[in-house]
Amino acid sequence: MAQTCKKIQPELFGLKNNSKKGTTLFLGKIRKFMAKQGKISGSFWKMPNRRFADGEVVMGRWPGSVLYYEVQVTGYNDVTHLYTVKYKDGTELELKESDIRSQSSFKHRKSQSSSSSPSRRSASRSRSRSPGRPAKGRRRSSSQSRERKDDKKKTIQETNLVLLKLNENNTRRYNGEPDSTERNDTSCKTLEQKFKPDLEIERMLDQYSLHPRKEEKKKEEIYSEKKIFETVKTIEKPSPKTKELEFGGRIGTFAMIFFLPATVFYLLLMCKQDDPSLMNFPPPLPALESLWETRVFGVFLLWFFFQALFYLLPIGKVVEGLPLSNGRKLQYRINGFYAFVFTAAAIGALLYFQFELHYLYDHFMQFAVSAAAFSMGLSIYLYVRSLKTPEEDLAPGGNSGYLVYDFFIGHELNPRIGSFDLKYFCELRPGLIGWVVINLAMLLAEMKIHNQSMPSLSMILVNSFQLLYVVDALWNEEAVLTTMDITHDGFGFMLAFGDLVWVPFVYSLQAFYLVSHPTAISWPVASAITLLNCIGYYIFRSANSQKNKFRRNPADPKLAYLKYIPTATGKGLLVTGWWGFVRHPNYLGDIIMALAWSLPCGFNHILPYFYVIYFICLLIHREARDEHHCKKKYGLAWERYCQRVPYRIFPYIY
Repeated sequence: MAQTCKKIQPELFGLKNNSKKGTTLFLGKIRKFMAKQGKISGSFWKMPNRRFADGEVVMGRWPGSVLYYEVQVTGYNDVTHLYTVKYKDGTELELKESDIRSQSSFKHRKSQSSSSSPSRRSASRSRSRSPGRPAKGRRRSSSQSRERKDDKKKTIQETNLVLLKLNENNTRRYNGEPDSTERNDTSCKTLEQKFKPDLEIERMLDQYSLHPRKEEKKKEEIYSEKKIFETVKTIEKPSPKTKELEFGGRIGTFAMIFFLPATVFYLLLMCKQDDPSLMNFPPPLPALESLWETRVFGVFLLWFFFQALFYLLPIGKVVEGLPLSNGRKLQYRINGFYAFVFTAAAIGALLYFQFELHYLYDHFMQFAVSAAAFSMGLSIYLYVRSLKTPEEDLAPGGNSGYLVYDFFIGHELNPRIGSFDLKYFCELRPGLIGWVVINLAMLLAEMKIHNQSMPSLSMILVNSFQLLYVVDALWNEEAVLTTMDITHDGFGFMLAFGDLVWVPFVYSLQAFYLVSHPTAISWPVASAITLLNCIGYYIFRSANSQKNKFRRNPADPKLAYLKYIPTATGKGLLVTGWWGFVRHPNYLGDIIMALAWSLPCGFNHILPYFYVIYFICLLIHREARDEHHCKKKYGLAWERYCQRVPYRIFPYIY
């Protein structure tokens, strides 16, 4: 390059630095000279049909988020007008041109203070004049410009986005391919060689001061620090509009607002019948005035605010949730198990003072109506308040612009009154703990109605299995922060009705059924059902624990035996352990437990098995939603994971 410059320099004499005509002639001569030398092809000087060239390092927006990562353009589709880009971990995605920006478009933080410690001065210069900086009116020498340009080039090579932590484990290693780890410096060297002619010309332009002064000043600000990107930056951007509608879109969600309450009332009415066969449809409908009682609604409100009081108690640790799309992390107090203990003590005190808990059984339908009315009122309040919520706080799945759809799905992601998180509170407290209280009321009602000194073996099994499930959920309360309900779905009618009505009144269907239709089972059958429930619980709990520990600390030495596929988000996809067996082993354990809960009710009617049938349908639908979101989030890494783990829930079946 030095020889090239010597050959060019004699031709430059007589050109004025501030002359546009001279600049044009100068560039033309460089172009002809470089073409003669064979260093730049003729196509290099043509105007491209697209904005970014192959091999160019740019900033690409990760789909579904507002975060930009450093990527390299590897291809362009002229038909779809999509760029194929490659992230540092090897993940490849197709992005629109609007989702790609040049690196220079990102403004970088400048030093805030004029005086700093010696350690700071080594990384960033002070704004004050120093002997090493030329005076404002002085021109730089060519050697100083050349040194400055070398520093810029070095800075570009050393740029690393901290959000993408490259793992030593390579993706190919887990797909049976040879192990080869890509490093950042290799890609930078390749890029440097590819654009070497461009850098040489840029250096010449800088040497002879052919850049405008404004552009020179702008570059000086951009490269004032070597640390280009900060670790995590909160970016306030509006939540994107929801384009893909679920649950049948506007028509489907409108129908479900009426269908879900009707299903609950139908199931409860059928359980009261002497012959709860599906052929006896419709069941006798009660009088409308008998479905509502103000006292029952008052008891429900007392229960709800009683649990809210426990939630506000300053006990239990405070943890941070997963980062939101704008980078923020919300704080949550983990005290669900304490709330359960306090509730158990309060129920025990009521029973000690001979409070008739089977009052729940006698007014069960009225409690269900009260809970449904409260959930509808809560949903209306949530939607109205969401209309004034900043757009960055809206749910990504409930921001379609359609009133009914957003009302059902939930328009706001994390509605809070001060520090009181409404969605997180309803997820585990009033409904889940209420489920256990209802089961206990059914057990006492069975003993009273059938004049038994002890509850039946079937009722004991149902209460024990479901009590274990609820206690486990509350003991591992922190794990709910990583679920789709918290991270993706807004808080609307779907979750409000599900948490406050569906969970306590449908999940307790087996206990409610056994009160009117007692079923005798032998001890060997009870032992087999207990073993089945234990197997399901072991799969469910060990799979969830494995996932949660890995998410919290992938570098934990206790998890060294686990292999995973790295992704561009910095997370890994487990391909060993339970998550290498099927893609959703926790769903498999859930379904096995659901079957064990229904078996104590016998085989006379299908009604007690509604829960397991519904649960299979629910989890298959949820698995499809998970599949769609993970494919969008992880890209090619998710496709490699699916190749490695082909079965979704049921091994060798589905």
